[in-house]
Amino acid sequence: MKRDLADFWNLVWEVALCACAAFALLNAFAPHQDLPWKPLDLNRPIGQATAAKVADFELPPAAAAEQIEAATDACIQVLREAGVTVERAPDVDDGGFCQVRGAVRITGGDITPLSPGGLTMQCPLAVRYVIWDRQVLQPAAREVFGSEAAQVQNFGTYSCRRIYGQTDESARPSEHARANALDVSGVRLKDGRVVSVLDDWSGEGATGTDGSRFLRRLRDGACRVFATVLTPEYNEAHRDHLHLDGASRGLCA
Repeated sequence: MKRDLADFWNLVWEVALCACAAFALLNAFAPHQDLPWKPLDLNRPIGQATAAKVADFELPPAAAAEQIEAATDACIQVLREAGVTVERAPDVDDGGFCQVRGAVRITGGDITPLSPGGLTMQCPLAVRYVIWDRQVLQPAAREVFGSEAAQVQNFGTYSCRRIYGQTDESARPSEHARANALDVSGVRLKDGRVVSVLDDWSGEGATGTDGSRFLRRLRDGACRVFATVLTPEYNEAHRDHLHLDGASRGLCA
């Protein structure tokens, strides 16, 4: 009986030691971006844990004021550590479902500028944009066109409306009503060329098949960063832009 108990505790001890050794090896050699306990680093490739780390900054519907400020301050700190100039923006409450909490503006720094700029957005959306810019947009621009992206043209982030602008009160609120979505209409390259979603998605625009291949690279990479990505292939309403948002549901189309 005593020997059996001793053997049992020896086994527990050995299992614990093996688990500690495995954790130490994982912590030392696994990619930083794949480990959920490592802090989010916007300069690292998109990994298995990237989405979960960004989600840590998301605000629950009933978040108290102090929770909003704490999460937003932590989110802003991550952006600033990555060399992005960002400022806290006034929150928005237009009544009903149109509310923006934890609002920020990207004002400069190491980031491809948005045009128009000065957009109000939820801080996690700003984080997603920076990751997409560094890990998807710029590499794709260099590889497909041999030029860097100079500007991301867009139709904005915040719009107090329901999905597709419907007036039916049963229609779901758009993520734009929470400044949790960015509509990208095109990209201007440093060499002066412009890739337009409307003109180049089909491959028949001024940039030819390279434009189509580039835009699809942007879509595929965005699907690893954003929750919902909608393109001209989804429906007619998205014929001229890529819709990128951070909704709790996920769709890549």
